[in-house]
Amino acid sequence: MTRPPMRKRLQTTLAGATISEFDGVRYLHLGTPWVQGAMRIRKPRQIELEYVQRMMAWMLWRPTDTLAAGHAVQLGLGGAAITRFTHQVLRMKTTVVELNPSVITACRLWFQLPADDARLTVLEGDAAAWVGDATNLQTADVLCVDLYDHEAAAPVLDDEQFYAGCRGVLAPGGLMTVNLFGRDASFERSAALIAGAFGATQVWQLAPTREGNTIVVAARGVEVPDRAALTARAEAIEARTGLPARKWLRLVRPYGPTPPR
Repeated sequence: MTRPPMRKRLQTTLAGATISEFDGVRYLHLGTPWVQGAMRIRKPRQIELEYVQRMMAWMLWRPTDTLAAGHAVQLGLGGAAITRFTHQVLRMKTTVVELNPSVITACRLWFQLPADDARLTVLEGDAAAWVGDATNLQTADVLCVDLYDHEAAAPVLDDEQFYAGCRGVLAPGGLMTVNLFGRDASFERSAALIAGAFGATQVWQLAPTREGNTIVVAARGVEVPDRAALTARAEAIEARTGLPARKWLRLVRPYGPTPPR
């Protein structure tokens, strides 16, 4: 979810989901100008939106030789950019939980979301129920959370129980990224809830994007290497994916109160 550029909107016949195109990029909406996801039409595996790129910052916390190992889970499909990246670029086992069936249909029709296969499962369902299901405990190595409705006021799931459930579905060493953005959202409150569930020393935050999206990274029992090792990981990520991982290193800091300006 991010703020929309100015463009002419084109509505699909799908209930709830609308699309627009501008300058070679296709955007997903839910009947409003707020952008729920985007895809550069000629480069569908490229992550177009900056905040979605930053949601891949979890890669910095994983050793390079195990970067793409394990199971990636996405709560909130958006424009399927994260799904295309984990499934097609990293080639990870990928599970998506999306409540709105029109979003799933729109992504299959317009955003090159592939059909389910041995490595991809797209579930129509409630994210809170999924993380609260005991059968999903410790089954995810990566968890990407981006849950907003059509009004983009605040995350639709943002409480202590939900974040505790997110930690519960992570395997030891697992990592979560969360997009915190919204007109009525409180970053400090949300970050404190995440820190309460994961422990303050296992939470980091990136500087906000120009649009106001702040990405929080939370881990389950991860040891952070020294700066040289992190830099080497960032260089390997850039070489493999083209994402600006060295920039992420300059933007990230441990969780803590926002310093005064």
